[in-house]
Order: sequence, then structure tokens, then C-alpha cells
Amino acid sequence: MSWVSVAAPLDEADRKRVVADVASQLQDLSLAEMRGDREKLIARVAPLVQSSLSRLGLQTPPEQALEISREVVARVGGLGFLEPFLRLDANLSEIVVTPDGGVWVQRKSAPAFEKLSIAPSLTDVWRATETLLAPLGRAVTEASPSVDAKIPRQEGLPGGARIKIIHPVVAPGLGYPSINIRLFEPKPVPPERLVEWKVAPSKVIDSLVGLVSNALRILVIGGTASGKTTLLSALCHGIPKDARVVKIEDPEEIWLDHPHVVTLEARPAQVGSSILPYSLASAVDDAMRMSPKWLIVGEMRRGDAVAALFRAQMSDHPGLSTFHAEGPEAAVMRLNLLLAGDVGIRAEAAKEMFAQAVDLIVQVGWHSGRRAMVGVWEVEKTLKGGNVQFRQVYKPGDEDLLPISIERRV
Repeated sequence: MSWVSVAAPLDEADRKRVVADVASQLQDLSLAEMRGDREKLIARVAPLVQSSLSRLGLQTPPEQALEISREVVARVGGLGFLEPFLRLDANLSEIVVTPDGGVWVQRKSAPAFEKLSIAPSLTDVWRATETLLAPLGRAVTEASPSVDAKIPRQEGLPGGARIKIIHPVVAPGLGYPSINIRLFEPKPVPPERLVEWKVAPSKVIDSLVGLVSNALRILVIGGTASGKTTLLSALCHGIPKDARVVKIEDPEEIWLDHPHVVTLEARPAQVGSSILPYSLASAVDDAMRMSPKWLIVGEMRRGDAVAALFRAQMSDHPGLSTFHAEGPEAAVMRLNLLLAGDVGIRAEAAKEMFAQAVDLIVQVGWHSGRRAMVGVWEVEKTLKGGNVQFRQVYKPGDEDLLPISIERRV
């Protein structure tokens, strides 16, 4: 029997000795090498780990040697404690560091965050923060205490991620920055995956995809981390493959398995820079001059973006979008407030816009301990008593949608 089959895992002190020893041998790595293909770098580090183990008179099972190699790569790459959570096999939807140094994660299909037992040092967290932002030319400082950024898909994280970092000057605690990393899906979500996840029965999903094919204008609503974008991504499979699609996001998150797609991505104004911001509303206006057949807008957060999208959809452009609201009536109320506060559109006109621009509302949320479709409503085109009217065509427990009265639009 070989020694690797009987070797016990290293204790914490010896593991740290090996990590430090190998990391010291990689001081001359270029920035490109540190930020390049992670698996190639791990393969390069693995022989150095074995050499260090032999030199220090240590033995360990091969699976721990691989973990040590990953830890070394994380250290030299600067991500440190974050690196294991940014891998596809981590199966996470969000990673959070609180101002007191706590690390929390939300696992996919889990309704709540889970606190981890790890305790990174202040230096570890700031090093990881700098590593996240440096490739983007960004930094979080007292002068610029709130930073929005992203990890592109091509930078080693298969699905990419959205990053929000707040400086301790405005997020008081123990000196740690507040970090939120929302991980994106690594590939387009097929409709059948929603059925596997028990989001809704297969007939319901198929019917919704068919309604997208018929060019109905659909608004997906729900709370934070309820699965709005995932559902939207699946519904996009109803868009014909030959359609020209303009996708508008902040940041880019939705994957489309279509050959003719243009993505416009909003960007904030940069502190101390003359570069102007680019808003979702500007992107929608630009999209209307790009001959789109379908418009897709990621989560709408401002009234100007809502007004621009509603104008586009009222001009007969089919569209899909998401909005944070817990129910169709709440969606109308919140959208009215945004349209009034940001654009100055009166409530009566805002309700008319909603009724004329949206055909169907699909709500996702938590039901029976999992993410699920909790309702689908058809939007009546005529207001009653000055209010938007809805007809519910699906609720949990139904096997299919009720017939939709809105006629085919294409």
C-alpha cells in the first residue's frame, strides 16, 4: 500500500507552513499570470506543493494537496478566503462580508443566508477587495465610499458576478468593508430546468414560453433573490432564434442562446471623472434606434427607465423585464411612485401606461420552502374605477394556465 493511501491530513499549523513556503516561491508571478487561467496556475503550483511537503518531511492525502494548491493560488492571486466561494462547484448565489468581518453565504435554493465559521483578518478582506476592484480600475475610499462593479464571465468566474462594496466610513463596524457578491448563472437556463427545480409544472412553463413566442409583453416580479432573472432567462427561450434582440442591463447578467443579440450595459458616474453615466433609460432610448424585434430589460429601478420601456412596449415592441414587487397591485403602486417621483407622470397616466404596456405579470417567490412561481396574472386593458385590473390565470397547485384573452401579437 502506498503512503498516500494511509497519510493523515495535515494539521492547521503544518498546512499554513506549506502554503507560506510555496507562496514565497511565486513572488515573481506577473499580474497577468495571477489573474489568468486558474486551473493552469493550480496545475503549475501542484508540483511545488509536493516538493515543499517532501522538503518539510510531511505527507498528506492527494485531495488535501490539491486543496493546498488552490489555497496557494488564492493567496498569490489576492482573493484569499473568497477564492473557494467563487468557483462554480461552490453552488452559491451570494457571498457577503459584514462590517464586523463575518462571512455569510446564500446557497442556491436556500431562503436565508448562512454564517460561515471562517474569520478572515482585516488585511485579508482589504486585500481581496483590492483584488476584486483593481482589474476594473476602481477603488473604494473615503472619497468614494460606495462602489458598484462586476466580475466579467471571462475573468475566471464562469457566470460572472455583481459586486457592491461599501467603505467602513459609511458602514461602521470593526473596520471591514461591507461586501456583497451576487453570482450569476454560468449558462442560459433552459425551461426544463425550472421544471426540475419545481418552480412550476411543465405545462405552465411551456405555456409561458409559448406566450413569449407570441410576443406578449411580460413583467416578472418578486422579492430580492427570489429568482426573477433566472425565470426571465428561461422565458427568453420563447424568442424566435432569428429575432434581433437588444438586451439592456445593469450589470449584464442574462445569458441568451440566440445568434443576434446586442447588449447595452448601464454604468454609473465615476467620482472625479468627466465620463458621463449611461442609464437604463438612455439604453432603452438607444435601443429603439437599433431596430430591435425584442427588448429585454434587467431589473428596473428608476422611473425614467420604466417610462422609456413602457413607451417602447406601447409602440408594439414585445419585451421582457423584471421589477421588485410582491404582487401585481404592489407592482403598479411602486411603478406609479417611480414614474411620479423621477419623471413627473401623474398617477392616472401611469396606470394607463402600465395597462397598455404590460400584458402579463409573473410573480416568483418562496413557496413550501423553495423558489416557485406564486402567481400569473393577465393585465386588463381597460381601467376600472381608475385602477388597473388583473385576472389571475395561475396559482400554486394549478397544472396549467387558464386561457389568455390577449390575442397573438405576431
